[in-house]
Amino acid sequence: MQHLHLSDSAGALPEAWKSTVLARVGGANLKLSRMDGSAYPEEVHAEAEGLLVIDGRLNLTLDGKLVVVGSGELCVVPAGVAHAVAAGSFGTLLIVDV
Repeated sequence: MQHLHLSDSAGALPEAWKSTVLARVGGANLKLSRMDGSAYPEEVHAEAEGLLVIDGRLNLTLDGKLVVVGSGELCVVPAGVAHAVAAGSFGTLLIVDV
């Protein structure tokens, strides 16, 4: 059994935006990332991706439109949709992917 405090664990990560896999549940990866205010480049995935903001704020661009995801909110990015992180995002992000 794992019992983790996600904000503390993210704060201990050596680099912002360098996610680490905390666990696998079924076929999904639970990955933790620390957001530090810097932007992250656009990417596209073959599978859907869940972005859960534990604390802070994620400024996400989806197909060129800004979506602000706040603390406690989840954004599911559909497969094949281009997305990037705009500057000003900060806090703790849990990423769920396969």
